[in-house]
Amino acid sequence: MNHWPLVPLKQLLIPINRPEVVDPEKTYKILGAHWYAHGLYTKDVLTGQQIRAKRVHRVHQGDFVYNRLFAWKGSFALASVENHGCYVSNEFPCFEVNSGRLDGRFLWRYLSRESSWAEALGLSTGGTPTSRNRLKEEAFLAISVPLPPIDEQRHLVQLIDTVVTKAEMAKRLHDVSCIELLALLNSVSRENFVASKEAEVVTLDYVCETIIDCPHSNPVYADEGIPTIRSPDVGWGQLSFGRARKTDEFEYKRRTARGEPKAGDIVVVREGGGTGKAALVENGQRFSLGQRVMMLRPDCSRIEPKFLLYQWLSPLVYKEQISTKMKGSASPHLNIGAVRQFNLRLPPLPFQRRIVQHLEKIRTKVAEMQALQTQIKDELDAIVPSVLDRAFKGEL
Repeated sequence: MNHWPLVPLKQLLIPINRPEVVDPEKTYKILGAHWYAHGLYTKDVLTGQQIRAKRVHRVHQGDFVYNRLFAWKGSFALASVENHGCYVSNEFPCFEVNSGRLDGRFLWRYLSRESSWAEALGLSTGGTPTSRNRLKEEAFLAISVPLPPIDEQRHLVQLIDTVVTKAEMAKRLHDVSCIELLALLNSVSRENFVASKEAEVVTLDYVCETIIDCPHSNPVYADEGIPTIRSPDVGWGQLSFGRARKTDEFEYKRRTARGEPKAGDIVVVREGGGTGKAALVENGQRFSLGQRVMMLRPDCSRIEPKFLLYQWLSPLVYKEQISTKMKGSASPHLNIGAVRQFNLRLPPLPFQRRIVQHLEKIRTKVAEMQALQTQIKDELDAIVPSVLDRAFKGEL
């Protein structure tokens, strides 16, 4: 443990206020403070005529700034050179740092910890955490921070910055690898569907017994009963029942009058942000269709259900036929008439089964790699908080 003295911020920070009367003819860059101590950003660029307040407050490089309303979310920041000369509202107290005793970056890193945000929440007053709950200046300045000598502060900041930079680089590499992994899956998927010289080009309507649209009415929900699958419950290949809402038996029968879902059917999101997602109905899954979804029933004498699902999710359909229809649309949706005319590659059934087996092996490997990547991301996310905790305990 460290033996650094605990010093209240009122001995280290000097409140500073640079108010300016709003000039209707002037343009102002208005700053906000990101949550989780991710710094200041330009929230708005407004003319004086667009600003309701009579005054704004000028920020200088090196100011320590926080948002009274969201201190409990970590809205603490040190003004950078890019922020110099910008403005904040009166909800953003500014302070000059006593640079002889405190490195502003040291304080910013100290207040980048979740425990500091919890302390800010405990000191905030005037509302609930999500409504008008403010950390007032008196309470903020009463917070005590461990204060090593200034040279040691700077050394610790350098160590922390090095770790943060390396962790961020690792995260970027992780994100790139995730993108490349999905690109590989898409590439392999497309190649498999265009590989067969015996494949016919047919319409979706040709390979489906029927296409069942959802009832165009809101379900009457119940506390218990039979799940109703809505667009958020449709994943990339599988249905999720964890958060599905329920209906009673009467409502279920009303909503399945056009056809009850059965194993091998494919549920598709036809409207909204997830338009085009699709999932296979498995054995034993009993549900009705909510809003914004429809259901394809493959003709198994012509097409394997999984072959249809995987081709639907492949670039051959999803990217080249679905996504193109969504571009520029304020309300993405699939018209059933257009869906019936989507083009598919249809090789003989034995070839379809071989493609399905091959893709399932690849998808299994990709899923394993994605699970590993998730674990790596969690470990990367834990590195910086761990380093911050150790740093301010004097353990680095």
